[in-house]
Amino acid sequence: MKWLADENFRGAVIRGLLRRSPGFDVVRAQDVAEVSGQADTALLAWATASDRVVLTHDLSTMVSARNERLARESVCAPIVLVRDSVAISLAVEDILLLDDCATEADWGFGIVYLPLR
Repeated sequence: MKWLADENFRGAVIRGLLRRSPGFDVVRAQDVAEVSGQADTALLAWATASDRVVLTHDLSTMVSARNERLARESVCAPIVLVRDSVAISLAVEDILLLDDCATEADWGFGIVYLPLR
């Protein structure tokens, strides 16, 4: 599985993911010229084209951006919405669980909220 962390995603979570799983395939939006500083819809378009799951804390705008994209296109990258209140260790654990175990059917709804429990 490949991942894209949006620009406001906590760096501590990304560092934790890479510490626990050095081969974890994640890129940060700010490191991708096509989406750095762009709207959520551009980020979702790039993630969809790149077959990446989006990691975000942005509950307020990402769902509406996904709905906007789906109104224009038939597909959209899955989104994992991580509440700001989730402990870093729990976020890391849940994301790694998704990375290891999620199947195509698990992404059917298109949005997964963390924590999983």
